[in-house]
Amino acid sequence: MRIDSTELLVQRLKNKEFKRAVITTHHKPDGDAMGSTLGLYGFLKQIMDEVFLITPTDYADFLNWLPQNNVVINFEESEEYATSVLKDADLVFCLDFNRLYRINKLGELIGEMNIDKVMIDHHLDPDNFTNYVFWDRQSSSTCELVFEWIEQNFGSEFVSKDMADCLYTGLMTDTGNFQHNNTKPKTHRIAAQLMEHGADHIRIHERIFDVFSPNRSKLFGYALYKKLELIEDGKVALIYLDNHELEMFNVKTGDTEGLVNMGLSIIGVVMSVLIVDRTERVKMSFRSKGDFAVNEYSAKYFSGGGHRNAAGGQSEDTLENTVIKFKETIKEYKEELSKI
Repeated sequence: MRIDSTELLVQRLKNKEFKRAVITTHHKPDGDAMGSTLGLYGFLKQIMDEVFLITPTDYADFLNWLPQNNVVINFEESEEYATSVLKDADLVFCLDFNRLYRINKLGELIGEMNIDKVMIDHHLDPDNFTNYVFWDRQSSSTCELVFEWIEQNFGSEFVSKDMADCLYTGLMTDTGNFQHNNTKPKTHRIAAQLMEHGADHIRIHERIFDVFSPNRSKLFGYALYKKLELIEDGKVALIYLDNHELEMFNVKTGDTEGLVNMGLSIIGVVMSVLIVDRTERVKMSFRSKGDFAVNEYSAKYFSGGGHRNAAGGQSEDTLENTVIKFKETIKEYKEELSKI
């Protein structure tokens, strides 16, 4: 199902009715978040006077190579400046999230603003906080949607090589390097089109996946050797890390990226879970195979959501109690897990 209410927005953009746009994305942005925002930034710079990109937080170092990364304003580091930029804007694009709480204090500011807002996203159950929506839960990524929106409404001639590199990055990362079940024939066709626009798929893959620091490599080894538990008759892989362990490996933003996927590579595992104590709250990542809906599980027990086979959650309880709660609640799904 697709919702597209951007016809008027497209016309207004073509009529040059907007002068200053702000693009933003979710907390701790990933490859799809940064790829889509920087890709859209490259497009809007061609048709608007001023465009700004504000992230609610920092993001992984391995995304810093993305074209135009130097324009990004980190709200946590430059709150006063970011707020002044927002107050002077007349259009805000919200990419790769569909609920304002996902961008923390920045979301409160945007929610209070009486200006036009646009959502481009592919996550389930979007909130109604924007004037214009381009949403499709069947799309592999927000990057896929940004490419389609630009091509359909403005033409492929607006897609530069830098934009193609950014959009291919999100397409690749949100599909798990084209291995997840959100990879459709259309996904590959769009990947091919982006390559035709100049996306360097080999270079992008190297810069995303072949960039482990020594500490990050040791963290993965430690987590798999010391912390991995197989529960529910080997159907569930669980790893949890406390503050001391994060400090032990000098963990930075993005260092745990991909760790939760390691559990799914084990024979017989249907669900993989990573639980990390981030001090202010406990963060959780869920991955699954087949029809086991981790987004529904996460929403029910851990204030989370996402996609059927890839979701996140959180807990304001202690790490120990969160792990106990997970182990208790997942038992309710033993029969369902055993069938996959």
